[in-house]
Amino acid sequence: MAVMSIGKTDPPVQRLTVDDLARMPDDGRRYELVDGRLDVSPAPVFLHTLIESRLNTYLGMTAPQEYLVLNGLGINFNADRTHHRIPDVVVLRSQDAEHPYITRPPVLAVEVVSPESVLRDNHTKRREYADFGIESYWIINPAPDKTGISELRLENGQYVEARQVHGEDLFETELPFPVRLVPHWLTADGDWRSHIGGEQPTPNA
Repeated sequence: MAVMSIGKTDPPVQRLTVDDLARMPDDGRRYELVDGRLDVSPAPVFLHTLIESRLNTYLGMTAPQEYLVLNGLGINFNADRTHHRIPDVVVLRSQDAEHPYITRPPVLAVEVVSPESVLRDNHTKRREYADFGIESYWIINPAPDKTGISELRLENGQYVEARQVHGEDLFETELPFPVRLVPHWLTADGDWRSHIGGEQPTPNA
């Protein structure tokens, strides 16, 4: 009679949930989950933080009252709470706000690219955010002299690039609400609040 040997089997890997994220160290890094596995980003550098702060402030000033503009807000992608992302900035309808994280798609997610996040922001999160149904996705590429913004819009379940603007050119969009923005002033020294919206069009006489 043949003897069948049974080797050791590795125990199943336990998937993490958002409850586990609450136990992560408060060390400035960003802890996210992808199918129950940790995805850790380094603490943001000054330029990244500056762009995130100015964009959050500016969108907060221009957003209609029915929208909220927030940074550091987590999004749960599934009922198991094993897929969790934290965009740099999100815009959501007020009625979709939840605590401590949201479970419905925001109308806009924004990521500021860092050297470590190029693949994640341009490919992985692009796919994830589209699958989740986020209507608009902005990818900001920081540079002291020529910061750029790419606007992606959801069409038939996939993102299509609507526009790409750099430096002192004017970025304009109607989604999720009308926004006029000069990327240069996300990082430039000076009175950025007075310049970031570009030259305002003069009304017809």
